[in-house]
Amino acid sequence: MHNASDPLSGSGSAVTVDELLVADPADAWVRAGFTVDDGSVCRVGGVAVRLIARDRGTGIVGWSLGGLPHASVDDVDGVPTTAPIGAAATSAHHPNGVVAIDHVVLMSPDLSRTVEALGRIGVEPRRTRDAELGGRPIRQVFFRMGEVIVEVVGSPDATSEGPSTLWGITYTVADVDATASFFGDRTGPVKDAVQPGRRITTLRHHDLGMSVRSAMISARR
Repeated sequence: MHNASDPLSGSGSAVTVDELLVADPADAWVRAGFTVDDGSVCRVGGVAVRLIARDRGTGIVGWSLGGLPHASVDDVDGVPTTAPIGAAATSAHHPNGVVAIDHVVLMSPDLSRTVEALGRIGVEPRRTRDAELGGRPIRQVFFRMGEVIVEVVGSPDATSEGPSTLWGITYTVADVDATASFFGDRTGPVKDAVQPGRRITTLRHHDLGMSVRSAMISARR
């Protein structure tokens, strides 16, 4: 159930994250307890994670967005972008306990530029939070894109050239302690998350041959 006082609750914009393109081998994700269909597609909630081995580098190398206002959109602040083809994903069962994607982190070298780029496709910020990362101040700007939250992270006052990059994924799990037990020493300790009432653990993704930074968080209350 959504909390009406939570600015990130609800469906958000008409634009939705439908697919993430990941330059990882499928067998790495199978080792991590994900179900992979047709040799390359991992269906998590309503999002398809398409695995393309290392043909285009590493990490999340692009996304497909539903509900785009312009069919010609092929880039969102440097992130390769396509319109989805076919029906939305239907979630698979994953032995690691993952049930959905909670949020995707988008690292920005220029927060204002990235927020403006998202605004041009009809996506507006829902919340802003100032924090620290490695002792440096950061600003987090949150957007709701369908069932997925997109967390844009960057410096609050410094800018640089270059594209924004899709940096990592946090998954919602049915039971965070069971998920941590499944991974054993390939995940960090379960601890309280920034989000009140939720708990989180960080996956040691490199140990599994994955290139995407990944965390597992308990469900929203």
